[in-house]
Amino acid sequence: MHFILFGAPGAGKGSQAVRLVEKFGIPQISTGDILRKAIKEQTDLGRQVEAILARGDLAPDELILKLIEKRIRQSDAAKGFVLDGFPRTIPQAEGLNRLLEKMNISDLQIIKLEVSDDVICQRLGKRRVCESCGKDYNLASAPPPASGKCEKCGGNIVKRKDDNKKTIRKRLAV
Repeated sequence: MHFILFGAPGAGKGSQAVRLVEKFGIPQISTGDILRKAIKEQTDLGRQVEAILARGDLAPDELILKLIEKRIRQSDAAKGFVLDGFPRTIPQAEGLNRLLEKMNISDLQIIKLEVSDDVICQRLGKRRVCESCGKDYNLASAPPPASGKCEKCGGNIVKRKDDNKKTIRKRLAV
């Protein structure tokens, strides 16, 4: 099975992706996670997009399409995948269509999550993540341990730089 989870940042795509991954045994592919990892590791790609993401802007379509193609061609995605947060633009959607045709993938399922901007701002303002494994926490609905350490891997739990009101509103507008 091949899925796209479509919705605004903070709509719950990551949470729903986890359920699909568990049910179907396929990988979750998040362009945001790929880019944040590159930034953390200070790769060429990471340095290139760090300032772009901090402003709440989207990384260039061509770059994102290359990342997605490379990732969905990996062996763990042979039986399917969950695209989380991709595509975000019309050129990305068109590029994905071309790629899926080239790879003879025709069972794509699209799930659209709709949540109000106010609820998204509340959610993202309270979101915390493990900087090592990316596990999500939320101060209201799924609080992190008092130790500040991830229960999955022991990493530090932090607030993402882009989870501030100004950047959230800009991401929603974009």
